[in-house]
Amino acid sequence: MIKTPIIRYLLVFLFILSILACSTPRQLGKLKTHQYTSPVDTETKIIDYQESGTYLIDGVGATNNFPGARLNKFDRINDSLYEATITPENAPINPSPWYAFKIWAKEERTLDLRLKYGDFWHRYDPKFSNDGEHWSKLDSTSVTLAADSTSATIRLDLSKDTLWIAAQEIQDSKRVGEWVNSFKNNALVTIGNVGESAMGRPLLHMNITEGENNHKPTILVISRQHPPEVTGFLAMKAFIETLVNEGAENGFFKRYRLMVYPLLNPDGVDLGHFRHNTGGVDLNRDWSVYNQPEIAQIAAHMVNETKEHKNKVLLGLDFHSTFQDVYYTPHESVKRKIPDFTKTWLKQIRVSLNIEDINESPGKGERPTSSAWFNRQFGATGITYEIGDKTPREFIEKKGQVSAYALMDYFLKLN
Repeated sequence: MIKTPIIRYLLVFLFILSILACSTPRQLGKLKTHQYTSPVDTETKIIDYQESGTYLIDGVGATNNFPGARLNKFDRINDSLYEATITPENAPINPSPWYAFKIWAKEERTLDLRLKYGDFWHRYDPKFSNDGEHWSKLDSTSVTLAADSTSATIRLDLSKDTLWIAAQEIQDSKRVGEWVNSFKNNALVTIGNVGESAMGRPLLHMNITEGENNHKPTILVISRQHPPEVTGFLAMKAFIETLVNEGAENGFFKRYRLMVYPLLNPDGVDLGHFRHNTGGVDLNRDWSVYNQPEIAQIAAHMVNETKEHKNKVLLGLDFHSTFQDVYYTPHESVKRKIPDFTKTWLKQIRVSLNIEDINESPGKGERPTSSAWFNRQFGATGITYEIGDKTPREFIEKKGQVSAYALMDYFLKLN
């Protein structure tokens, strides 16, 4: 028995420290900050949260009370015209007005609904669904665009059955999580979270390899920094599914490790944001000093994991959407570990899809984007993989598949 109080207290103190040391995650590696020639302020800014609720006006109902919704106001203009006001989370912001809501009528009727964007212009062709899962594009004859493009009027046939209207297919955090969990019984895939968003939603992670992680060259894949960019996410899904299915057979995952972060901005997605997170920031401009919690945690996880397992990161792919299909690639002057990858990969994709122009746009990484960061942090090839807003869904799936095959062909030949 220890009788001296000072010694007893010292031992108790050391015991508590040992418990805390065991319960605190180890911090491995070093997350470097980076300077860019075109820096961006990513300090947290105030946003306007839309009010969730249901509108009932003269027998017509509309609601934004579900994840991914965007409907800031709903009004009746006259007997046949209603108006849905769509405003962003804050400004300045990229002109990508996302909208999503449910609408119905007490009795069957046809009405016109004006989508009003204020200072922004119409970007996304309206989609409709009867269940929120299966989507179709509204016929172009039912859509009338204003002369200044700041509004679009859509004609709807309504009944008591709820009709979903959205800018793109809804892929909220629950649906993305279900897709990730569809791999839970796959021996190649380990599913987890690397942390939480500002509002406590999980930052999902998929580790894909066969056997141990150690010493394997690694590829990083991310998606949904910008909430409305669903077409890029759909391409990423097809890309990952093809890699998992085919890579199990051709030995790809015996040699390589794939780390996937499918939803970087879950708060923005579930809140129906145009572009930003709840910090009012474009996350794809925060790959410099990591002001936002989502980027800080995901970037740290990439660095710490690859450092711990002695992985050489060769490639980083970031899936996005824009007005047309395009690959933002590193300029030939940018030094990287696999300088011939881009040309070889894009050529095979072009040939496989039988298209004349692959639409490549090289850059020198002058802004704090993920693709520039992949190169600066790891010396890797960083590519922003953009899919057009209106690209046919069948082609998106095929392009994702072809991209996966071309990637495996390149890396399996690599010494």
